[in-house]
Amino acid sequence: MEKYNSQLLTAGRAGLYVHIPFCLQKCPYCDFYSITDLSLTPSFLQSLKKEISIGSRVALQFDTLYIGGGTPSVLKPDIIGEIVKTAYQNLNILPDCEITIEVNPGTLKAQELVDYRQIGINRVNIGVQSFLDQNLKFLGRIHSAKDAVNTFEWARDAGFKNLGLDLIYGIPGQTKAYWLEDLEIALSFKPEHVSCYMLTYEQGTPMDRRRRKKCFQPLADKRVAELFKITAKYLVARSYQQYEIANFAISNALRSRHNQKYWSFAPYIGLGPSAHSFLEPVRYWNHSNTNQYISSLAAGQQPIAGKEQLSEKQLMIEAIYLGLRKVAGIDLDEFERRFGRSFDSLFEEEIKDFENKGYLQLAEKHCALTRDGMLFLDSIAAAFTGKDLT
Repeated sequence: MEKYNSQLLTAGRAGLYVHIPFCLQKCPYCDFYSITDLSLTPSFLQSLKKEISIGSRVALQFDTLYIGGGTPSVLKPDIIGEIVKTAYQNLNILPDCEITIEVNPGTLKAQELVDYRQIGINRVNIGVQSFLDQNLKFLGRIHSAKDAVNTFEWARDAGFKNLGLDLIYGIPGQTKAYWLEDLEIALSFKPEHVSCYMLTYEQGTPMDRRRRKKCFQPLADKRVAELFKITAKYLVARSYQQYEIANFAISNALRSRHNQKYWSFAPYIGLGPSAHSFLEPVRYWNHSNTNQYISSLAAGQQPIAGKEQLSEKQLMIEAIYLGLRKVAGIDLDEFERRFGRSFDSLFEEEIKDFENKGYLQLAEKHCALTRDGMLFLDSIAAAFTGKDLT
């Protein structure tokens, strides 16, 4: 195989992710790293500033800054402002930077959204999950449907013109009518971006333990699949563009610029506990423990817990899996430039098989999943990546 062309992956603008590890309460379905001990906030902030200053040694231009978590909105805007200011002081943040903060209803007030605008944040992603109280109760959310409505209205009043919201479907007992009600309420606020995630039962989470004990009956796979198809059909019919399995935007310009980096092999730096970074072909990640993160930086050490250098085969596997997540699919010319192999020749049998099943389409130099195929992403990707790629 010809040598992998790394320059194609590292060229372009980079993304910066900051993980805020704090939550008021841990959601029972969530497996992202978070803690509820807010007394660590001053030490965390001091450590994060140190890590940002270390990051100044990386010669990258950043056109996205994404503050996620956890629940970033449990921190006061002046603290978030310090983080943004420190990033600008130490890193090459470009003038047109997309600066996003995740917020959860029930954790902030109207004035705080005004304050976010003043410190330079230009995009807000609201973790609504549902506008129906019975769903929020099952999901263990601390907010009510009214809180969700208020947060969206406050964000608009604060002047934000780029708002995203997250919704979850596949909740036990959820009917087609209930899910359409959630979507209808969501679109009544005219969000620029909508992410619709299927409820998953991640191993080790409280919700998965309850499932194993048969405390509730998960929604049947067939019904979850139906809700996925309803989602795409409903949103596309109302002028939203689906550009990734779970993500929809009202226009190309209003897609999440930051999240697209994860699916396209763009370089990104992750700061904070548990955050991951990727500088092709190396991926590394921080300690998933806030105390350990703080103590490492206090000792003048980078808080890196692990690192791996991806082989050419591993990079090809990731290119296939990530490419299939995107509605546009895998760019065949780009694949060949990167790996020196023709995708459609390498996987001729697999492509024909999935095309015949109606799961895949090969057109205009792209190989993409159909809407039916998206339901089987993992198994389809496995069929490609399980092949001998030497």
